[in-house]
Amino acid sequence: MFSNKPPTTPPPSPPQQQQQQQQQQEQQLLRLRKHSSLTHLFSTLSSLLFIQKSPINLKISQTPLRNLFTKLKTPTTMHPPPQNPTFPSPQSLSDWLKPRLPSASLAAWGASPGTKNIHNLWLELSQGETSLIDSTPPIRTVNVVTVTVISPDGRNLIEVRQELSDGSARDRGRPLSEKMKPGETVEGAVMRAVREELGLGGIIDEGVVRIVPGSYRKRVEERASASYPGLPASYVLHSVDAWVEGLPEGDFSTEEGEEYGDCDEAARVAEKAVFVKKHYWKWISTYDDSGSSPH
Repeated sequence: MFSNKPPTTPPPSPPQQQQQQQQQQEQQLLRLRKHSSLTHLFSTLSSLLFIQKSPINLKISQTPLRNLFTKLKTPTTMHPPPQNPTFPSPQSLSDWLKPRLPSASLAAWGASPGTKNIHNLWLELSQGETSLIDSTPPIRTVNVVTVTVISPDGRNLIEVRQELSDGSARDRGRPLSEKMKPGETVEGAVMRAVREELGLGGIIDEGVVRIVPGSYRKRVEERASASYPGLPASYVLHSVDAWVEGLPEGDFSTEEGEEYGDCDEAARVAEKAVFVKKHYWKWISTYDDSGSSPH
């Protein structure tokens, strides 16, 4: 006898249930991927349409390429250059030096034969001829041009002695030398030294003073200053050989004029300073300037 009821489907076994669930998850993942792709495509098309309708605003760096390389090469740690103190008067300079120098050394300035005084150092600082590094003791730095004058017969001119305005004298034994002015070239300092110390006043041109080609030498000497006892000095020496016309063939002497007469304040201070009054010169056969130190 047959029944009219539809046949009953037997429940799936556990492995079949697991397989069906996995297929359903894969179908859902596929639908999500399609939706995400369409959304991304729509977003991209919208962005392109917006960019096409909007003005383009590009910011171009104005930094030159050379500045970029400079920044790349700049070290991360830089030591600042030493600051040169400024002093409104010789007395302020003296007050600044007292705690930084032995009292006996400062007291010897201008008192011991052949030394200069606080007014000289103030003049050097105010005119930019000297700088001081703030340390204990301070270090005096001077750029100096030295000129080995050569005679027609090959001899060298040496300053053997100086006579100072206070009546004292000091031995030299070195060639013509002069402190350089701020911004002054070596050639300019040579011409000025010849004019002021060798007695060749007026205009000095290249026909009178000729620097020997290739003779320029530069070195730094650090030693105690003979002019200012107790004050260490760093001399930056710019040395040249030169031919100078119009000089006597034998030993001679020259007198030096006022050094700071072009400035009223400096001229007033210079009245209390110790300055070189007379130079004594001698021709010698040869001279080695490896051990010279001026001023």
